[in-house]
Amino acid sequence: MRREELYLADIIEAADAIDHFLAQANKDTFVDDLLRSAVLHKLTVIGEAASHLSKEFRDRHSEIEWADIIGFRNVAVHSYFSVDWNIVWTTATEDVPKLRDQVAKIIDNEFSS
Repeated sequence: MRREELYLADIIEAADAIDHFLAQANKDTFVDDLLRSAVLHKLTVIGEAASHLSKEFRDRHSEIEWADIIGFRNVAVHSYFSVDWNIVWTTATEDVPKLRDQVAKIIDNEFSS
């Protein structure tokens, strides 16, 4: 089993990629299929990484909505054709930056020497 720190690093890396992908975008330009696919893929990476964190770890950090993150991944992967792109945009631009900050703080507090 991978260490939890590595899953947290996956979340940070995916969040940074989303930020990079959307640097020149806005809600009106978020219609390009390649851009949408890239963002959605990184959101699924975040959800997958979150699903591999232990229940004890997630319980210890209950300030993060782990169940919602994992649930989003499940919808994106299993119900791709019913994805609401407005929700993807909001998640990517509002929720992911906040999550990135929370995860970075956890890494600093628990895994930095």
